[in-house]
Amino acid sequence: MVQFIQKNSFEATHIEDEWIILDTDQYTVTRLNDLGGFCWLKLREAQTVKSLHMAIDQEYGAECENEAIDKFLSDLEKCGLICHAI
Repeated sequence: MVQFIQKNSFEATHIEDEWIILDTDQYTVTRLNDLGGFCWLKLREAQTVKSLHMAIDQEYGAECENEAIDKFLSDLEKCGLICHAI
């Protein structure tokens, strides 16, 4: 299974129900909702789609579609925030 992890150490700030991820090397800002912030914190360690799905279900008691998690991870990868864990 493919695992993902945060790429570098970024500055992350939680303001109300939103997360702001600052990439000071690339001068970019990425905004995440509360659920995205939860996943971001989990990605400090290697995670699979399945492990994130289980963590979301356990924390929020809600089902999240694997396709939504795939899209989220793909978006973070395109922003250069995560990479495949080796």
